[in-house]
Amino acid sequence: MTSKLATVILAGLVITGCGQTDQQPTKSIKVRSAEQDQLKQLDALNLAIALKRAIYAAGYTCKRVTDAGFVGEWKNLDMWEAHCEYDRSAPVDWAIFAGPDGGAQVRICNDLAGSGLPACAIKQRPKGSFNST
Repeated sequence: MTSKLATVILAGLVITGCGQTDQQPTKSIKVRSAEQDQLKQLDALNLAIALKRAIYAAGYTCKRVTDAGFVGEWKNLDMWEAHCEYDRSAPVDWAIFAGPDGGAQVRICNDLAGSGLPACAIKQRPKGSFNST
C-alpha cells in the first residue's frame, strides 16, 4: 500500500511540474558586419555607387542614383533607399537591405506595401552631392 501511495504522490509531482519553465528574460543578440557600418560612413557619391552595385548584383539596373539614404533597421538588416532615374522610363525607388553577412537584398519600394517590410522613407541622407560634377 505504501508503494502505491508513493507512486501516486510521485506522479502528482511530475504532472504539476509539466509545462513550467524558468522564465528568464531573453537577450537579443545584434550581429553586424563591417560593411553595414561602412555604408553609414560614405558620402553621397560613394553611397550611390555602393547601392547601385547592390542593385546590379541583384540582377536589376539603375541608370543614375539621384537620391539615397538610410531608412532604418529592420531585424538584423540595415535598410537603405536609392532613387534611380532612367533615360526613357519612369524613375524607380529601390529598397536595399544590407545584412550582417555582407550581402544585400533588393526590392522595389512600391512592392513593400502589405509585405510586412517597412515603407521606404529616407531618414538620414549622406553628406555631399550625388552628382560627380
